[in-house]
Amino acid sequence: MRSAENKVEGSFDRYEKLYEMLLDAIPSSVLLIGRDTRIITANRNFLEKNRRSLSSTLGYRLEEVFPDIILNQMNIIDQIRQVFERNSPTKGQLMSYRAPGVPLRIYYYRILPFSRKGTVENVILLMDDMTEQVRLSEEVRRVELHLASIFESASDIILSTDTKGMILSWNPAAERVSGYRFEEVRDHRFVDYFPLDPRKEIESVFLGLRGGEKSWMAEWDLITKDGESVHVSWVCSPMKDENDQTAGIVAVGRDLSERRKLETQLLQSQKYAALGVMAGGIAHEIRNPLAICSSAAQFLKDEDISPEFRMECAEKIHAGIQRASIIIENLLRFARPSASSEFNDVTLSSLIQETLILIANQARIQQVEISSHLPDDPLWISGNASLLQQAFLNLFLNGIKAMPDGGKLHVSVEKAGQEVVISVADTGHGISKEDMDKIFDPFYTTAPVGKGTGLGLSICYSIVKQHSGAIEVESAEGKGSAFTVRLPITQTLLSTAQEI
Repeated sequence: MRSAENKVEGSFDRYEKLYEMLLDAIPSSVLLIGRDTRIITANRNFLEKNRRSLSSTLGYRLEEVFPDIILNQMNIIDQIRQVFERNSPTKGQLMSYRAPGVPLRIYYYRILPFSRKGTVENVILLMDDMTEQVRLSEEVRRVELHLASIFESASDIILSTDTKGMILSWNPAAERVSGYRFEEVRDHRFVDYFPLDPRKEIESVFLGLRGGEKSWMAEWDLITKDGESVHVSWVCSPMKDENDQTAGIVAVGRDLSERRKLETQLLQSQKYAALGVMAGGIAHEIRNPLAICSSAAQFLKDEDISPEFRMECAEKIHAGIQRASIIIENLLRFARPSASSEFNDVTLSSLIQETLILIANQARIQQVEISSHLPDDPLWISGNASLLQQAFLNLFLNGIKAMPDGGKLHVSVEKAGQEVVISVADTGHGISKEDMDKIFDPFYTTAPVGKGTGLGLSICYSIVKQHSGAIEVESAEGKGSAFTVRLPITQTLLSTAQEI
């Protein structure tokens, strides 16, 4: 008999231990409470969360374990009594609880009846710690509010579409620029608000974004509700879901209308500035020959002057007029260098050689040694021989002027791919860093007053550009300068040169 009792007690102990193990394994805080609100059982989760021991918890009334403020605010005692009376659980509620020395915790709790044969013997208080979830929810809410604020207050157009290009969102800036309210464009195709020309490109861009491309930048005109066209710069990017799959497209557009206005105003101001510089240069250069002409004309009014002096005055007037005419002609050539000139096949090596002959005497006077490296094979380009000769003549004379005490001027011509590269290098005083960005500006010169018009290099630049070429310069003060001109060989002339 005693053996049977021992077995029963052993079995009971095992079940009790198993019950305790299961209770402690529950991640929620669990309290078993009697009708007198005394705590019968408390699992490990509750004790650890509230930093209590089992001895200071079991047998104590709920009012002795929980602070009065919690019990009063949540009315837990009354809820426990109702569960005893009605034999039905309460609805889940949130409860804030701060144990001594423990940060504020937020619990989701329910009170359930523990019944036996229809009678409620005890109630179970289940509490789940929701602190991190609530904080995360609040953080998500703050992020959502922040993003919504950006979306609503952004001055740029922000919209989103699904993977098929149907509009899902449309911010106030989009409404302001387009004139369409969100309700009018929702579930409409994004491409429908653009002219016909870019629609294929837009559809291609969206297809690429759906296929894995990261982003795309483009400029497409947006058609407003009034039928006007607004130039907009767009950045389109894929919108990813939690599985890193493209769930839609986000498009951000910037209205370029104001920028275009500012660019136009800037260009206009630059034009006025250039006209001011050119007007000053023209006035300075033409005033001298006009003064000579005026003085000579005054002398011609005198009937007592000799025939020889009269002839000298006439020559002065003629020379002054020619000088003014040359200045005006150079100015016009700079503005539109021989727009009506015909282009013909030009042998560049021969043209360079002829131009070097023209400056040979000037070079001897200034003790400048000229050397050249010209290819034996003719290099043909399409151009105007007189204009090209004028451009190279200016470059050669500039090099000579840069060496008032003598020096060396080296000219080389070579073929590089489908280009002819002409290099003009001198050992003169060089160009300062301050002047480097201005040397191709009209009427900009560092020469003494009356010694230069400042149009030489600007005319060179215009002529080279007219021939679809490029001109570059490298220089160092005290070490000389090297100008490089690149002129294209047309495909036809390239073939001819290869045959020769």
